[in-house]
Amino acid sequence: LDYIVVKIPRWDLKKFDRVSKNLSSAMKSVGEVMAIGRTFEETMQEAIRSVDTSFDGFCRNTYVAETKEAIEEELTKPTDLRVFAIANALHMGYSVEEIHRLTAIDKWFLCKLRSMVETERRLATYSADQTIPRGLLLHAKQQGFSDNGIAQLTKRNEMQVRNTRTGYHITPFVKQIDTVAAEFPAFTNYLYITYNASEHDVKFVDNGVMVLGSGVYRIGSSVEFDWCAVRAIRTLRENKFKTIMVNYNPETVSTDYDEADRLYFSNITLERIMDIYEAETSAGVIISMGGQAPNNIALGLHRNKVKIFGTSPENIDGAENRYKFSRMLDQIGVDQPQWRELTQFEDAEEFCGDVGFPVLVRPSYVLSGAAMNVVSTAADLKSYLNEAATVSRDHPVVITKFIEEAKEIDVDAVALDGKLVMHCVSEHVENAGVHSGDATLVQPPQDLDPVT
Repeated sequence: LDYIVVKIPRWDLKKFDRVSKNLSSAMKSVGEVMAIGRTFEETMQEAIRSVDTSFDGFCRNTYVAETKEAIEEELTKPTDLRVFAIANALHMGYSVEEIHRLTAIDKWFLCKLRSMVETERRLATYSADQTIPRGLLLHAKQQGFSDNGIAQLTKRNEMQVRNTRTGYHITPFVKQIDTVAAEFPAFTNYLYITYNASEHDVKFVDNGVMVLGSGVYRIGSSVEFDWCAVRAIRTLRENKFKTIMVNYNPETVSTDYDEADRLYFSNITLERIMDIYEAETSAGVIISMGGQAPNNIALGLHRNKVKIFGTSPENIDGAENRYKFSRMLDQIGVDQPQWRELTQFEDAEEFCGDVGFPVLVRPSYVLSGAAMNVVSTAADLKSYLNEAATVSRDHPVVITKFIEEAKEIDVDAVALDGKLVMHCVSEHVENAGVHSGDATLVQPPQDLDPVT
């Protein structure tokens, strides 16, 4: 066979207090990711990145404490972070034999993982003012390192690495899964991106419209986004547009082989979407159907001159960036709870002292509720801040006064040229801040004030 598939479950265990993080035969995952590639290393890194946007691949990671005791505990009693414990162990000088003894993982896999750590070490010897040699850069890309991962190791930014790479004419190839269990030819359009190839398997003449999927299911972001993506694709096809679906979740309808004209099993990262967009000379990208994952790269795509259909990335940023959103509320005279964006624990403590608990703590660039917590004591604040920091390193934490006994209202609207075409007001049954992503809503509202 000429391709490899790696699947990794996603465990959302952080959402729950007092839950055992140890993995056993019990079903604890909320979804899974699937990556396709040409080598184990490449496919493994792609799959790890798919699980969570804060993961850069198989690399040293602060999620696992880097002490001998913590790592050995993680290796012998696996949790969802075990793969990073292996990375940290290899960085600390553990041999394949030792890790095999602790984990009973086949040495073939451990040797492959070790080779990625060796590449990482070689990359880290190049500082920002040194040019990365073409051979090393190609080797790293063939092992599945992302541009962003290489940038962090070599102290530069993602676009610098991309420009160096394209300057070397190192670009990925689009391959098609061409057999079904090696028994008969496949006519599905499962496409994947790889650097371990010398030619494309498909011709790029359609200029199709790309629809970005929602990626892995997580608590607070699930099948509703897939429904949106599938409806978008079907509507485009009814209107005689060629369609390109990008998603990496094998459990969805959007990744059924016959939904779109072209289906890419791929990460939803700036690098990957740009690669596909450029290869396909796509007519444009629809990012509004996939929830948080596409929203996170909206501005990056916009800055790189990608044509985006629907709401403009500046407006998406206006909704996601707390400062811009808050300023807009002030300008139009809408009340808002007191809030501050903070990067230091001392400032956070002081702010909470001023406004009083409870407060809502969240990363500054999140719409879907990931790593959002209502905090009632100073001790809780400290532990939650540590957790929130892992969600989005580029963006600090926002603390908002949490208003108790408040009613929550959803307003959904479609507008064209600033005029409402249709709208719908629905009322939450639970008070604000109660639900975990599975709110109960009634429509039309039952007990809202007519003025509201």
